[in-house]
Amino acid sequence: MPGKVKAIPDGFHSLTPHLTVSNAAQAIEFYKQAFGATVLHMAPAPGGKKIMHAALKVGDSMLMLNDEFPEWGGSVGPQPGASTGFAINLYVEDIDTVFQRAISAGATSKMPPADMFWGDRYGQLVDPFGHRWALATHVKDMTQEEMQAAQEAAMAQMKKSA
Repeated sequence: MPGKVKAIPDGFHSLTPHLTVSNAAQAIEFYKQAFGATVLHMAPAPGGKKIMHAALKVGDSMLMLNDEFPEWGGSVGPQPGASTGFAINLYVEDIDTVFQRAISAGATSKMPPADMFWGDRYGQLVDPFGHRWALATHVKDMTQEEMQAAQEAAMAQMKKSA
C-alpha cells in the first residue's frame, strides 16, 4: 500500500510561477541560457507544435510554463513592449553575471544592477517573451530599523534629485 501523498511535491515551494509565453520552446532555451534552468518535464500539445506544460528548475525553485492556447479559451502571454503587472523575483549568487548573461541571451534591461537601500544588489530586465524579472543578490543583512533609516535617506535623496 503506497504511503501518504505529499500535498506539496518534493522540489516545489508553496508558490510557483506559471507563465504563458508566445513560444514555449524558445522560452525554455532562453531560461536555460539566461538563468541556468533545467527541464524536468515537458508535455507537447496534440500535433506536437506547441507545449501544453513544462516544468523547469531554476535554482532551488520551480517555474512552469506553456504556449499560448487562445483557440482553447486559454490565456495569452504579454504583448511585445507591453507592461506587465508583476515581476518574478529571482535571487542569484552573482546578479551582475546573471544579468549580463540574460541580456546576452536576448533580455532587455529595465534597471541595471545597483546596490539598494534594503540590502540587495538589484536590477530588472524583461525577457524576450515580455515577462519582467527582478534579479537580486543579497549583500547586506539589515535590521528593520536600519532598513527604515536607509529608505528615508534614499527617499530624501530622490526628492533632492527631482
